[in-house]
Amino acid sequence: MHSLYYEACATMNLEQINRVTHDNALPIAFSLVHQVLIEDGSLLFAGGPEAQFNDSWQEKLALAISDHGKAKTVGEMMEQRIGNYEAFQEFQRLVFDATESFAGSIDPATFSDIVVPFPYGAGIEHTFSARVGGEDGISRSDALECWVYQHGLRHMGEIEHARALVGLGGMTS
Repeated sequence: MHSLYYEACATMNLEQINRVTHDNALPIAFSLVHQVLIEDGSLLFAGGPEAQFNDSWQEKLALAISDHGKAKTVGEMMEQRIGNYEAFQEFQRLVFDATESFAGSIDPATFSDIVVPFPYGAGIEHTFSARVGGEDGISRSDALECWVYQHGLRHMGEIEHARALVGLGGMTS
């Protein structure tokens, strides 16, 4: 999945990722920022490293909105822009490397460990991961599958569609 993001980013420029093609259609920058910040912040809950995003990275990336946007409206996130695309790609690589290193270090016997017990709080109860975990709770395997893999592919689909809107092709066939 990460290879799709690397290829997508390598074949887009700052103007393309920040372009708003029509009202209520988020720019590609939103999907890129949202995906990487959610992945970055999710690892800790699955037993992995702490998030790398901080004020220093915010300054380097020059994000218009220093937030993944999960709790914001489409209207609020319409303003998301990336100011420094090269720094964004550097940050993305750090996050993806951390994810891959963590995933490779997990003892397979701990994949069924519950990392978020049922009942779920307000921030989790209506998520896809809550549906997957059900009353058993969200396991480490569920967390990685939902918060990294499924979530990443969902937003890659958005990016592929948005690429067509800015005159680029898709990523897969």
